[in-house]
Amino acid sequence: MKTARRIRTWSTLALAAALVAACGGGSSRSVIQNKGSDTLVNVAQAWAENYAAVAPETAVAVTGGGSGTGISAMINGTVDIANSSRKMKDSEIELARGNGNEPIEFVVGFDALAVFVHPDNPLDEVSLEQLASLYGEGGEVDTWSQWGVEVPGCGSDEIVRVSRQNNSGTYVYFREAVLGDQRDFRLGSRDMHGSKDVVDLVENTPCAIGYSGLAYATDHVKMPCVKKGEDGECVSPSVDTAIDGSYPIARPLFMYTAGEPQGAIREYIDWVLSDEGQCIIYEKGYAARTDVDCS
Repeated sequence: MKTARRIRTWSTLALAAALVAACGGGSSRSVIQNKGSDTLVNVAQAWAENYAAVAPETAVAVTGGGSGTGISAMINGTVDIANSSRKMKDSEIELARGNGNEPIEFVVGFDALAVFVHPDNPLDEVSLEQLASLYGEGGEVDTWSQWGVEVPGCGSDEIVRVSRQNNSGTYVYFREAVLGDQRDFRLGSRDMHGSKDVVDLVENTPCAIGYSGLAYATDHVKMPCVKKGEDGECVSPSVDTAIDGSYPIARPLFMYTAGEPQGAIREYIDWVLSDEGQCIIYEKGYAARTDVDCS
């Protein structure tokens, strides 16, 4: 994998100034409303800040709130672009069509959905079956000793399951990829609003295990490798294993628009998909959608 080049970033104040200018009557500037996935929010903000140098006449306003929130806003016509870490559901597509809009999907990168444990946890590998027995409805795993693990600082032996709220694309993708479409999450997990919240809780809770996007990993948590079956190869989450598909829970990341984007929105999405935009997502810890030279 090539080394990403350093990308010039603009401060939040610079973006705010661009938004003020864009809204100050008599200006020909455009404001693009971009909302959705918390997994994508950091890279979406980086895209928006860097785009200010590329197209000063266009300001991009980015907010999070979860994939479902962004998709709902796009369906209702209150945002121009929805960010999502999962594909739109059939029911959402039908709602959009009912409003007279055909959703258009853009794959903007790939992410490895990492499993996080406390750095003192001796767990080095985990299978999809083990994760399903822990997180899935009807699962019977509740303690670390059931996995043959003794965690320093976890006197209760209880596994603290950390998950995401159900409006999160990460939540939906984990359910589909790990639990299966016909199985729901069991009750009793700690459901966090954002990806960073998952990592922060695991870092400070020896008994905890959680899942989130690879880009939110820090030096203060540990990421076990993941295998599809008990005898399968255990693969660590990384940009490279997300690109080559060897990591069992790698996923595409999306932008959606209501109908074919036009004008400033089309130009912005084309830039996100260009080498410059793709080098930014690579620098943020995700996999680019195509092979790009970021040297």
